[in-house]
Amino acid sequence: MEFFSLLLIAIALAMDSFAVSITVGLSIKKIKFNPVGKVCLTFAFFQGIMPVIGWFLGQSFAESISAYDHWVVFILLLFIGGKMLYEAFQYQESAPFVNAYNNKTITMLAIATSIDALAIGISFSLLDVDIVFPAIVIGMVTFIFSHLGIAIGWKLGSIFRNKIEIIGGLLLIGIGIKILVEHLL
Repeated sequence: MEFFSLLLIAIALAMDSFAVSITVGLSIKKIKFNPVGKVCLTFAFFQGIMPVIGWFLGQSFAESISAYDHWVVFILLLFIGGKMLYEAFQYQESAPFVNAYNNKTITMLAIATSIDALAIGISFSLLDVDIVFPAIVIGMVTFIFSHLGIAIGWKLGSIFRNKIEIIGGLLLIGIGIKILVEHLL
């Protein structure tokens, strides 16, 4: 997999964490390293580990679907991107505040925002992509985007949340189409 495609996937996956981080930033009165670092590291850890888990799951059935694996990858990316678009257009009067000091809440949000990364890991196994480097890139990009999200939330509020999810959804759908077209041509 080329680095640019991997980077786009990592950015798209980081969008959910970014959007949640904006709400975390809304709840922080003063930026301090401890809660900000905890949120960013937790999101990055789960975004990085979920593709590894998905990759191992995909390895268990990759051979049995190798003839149509590009369709499976396309459908997974289309579904994930479509879900992100759907969620972006759901009516939300205001973004809920997330308490950055509550470990249980942050962990649950990190798991919830990284479920898409599990499906990406399955896709990577079907494409026969080694998972170590992508998992590191996904975790690092998520860390950076989470940090940016907290800063934006702290400064600007919830203006950008839906726009970010739309961009992430469109990126995943575009990459899914690119993979399908490459395998069909």
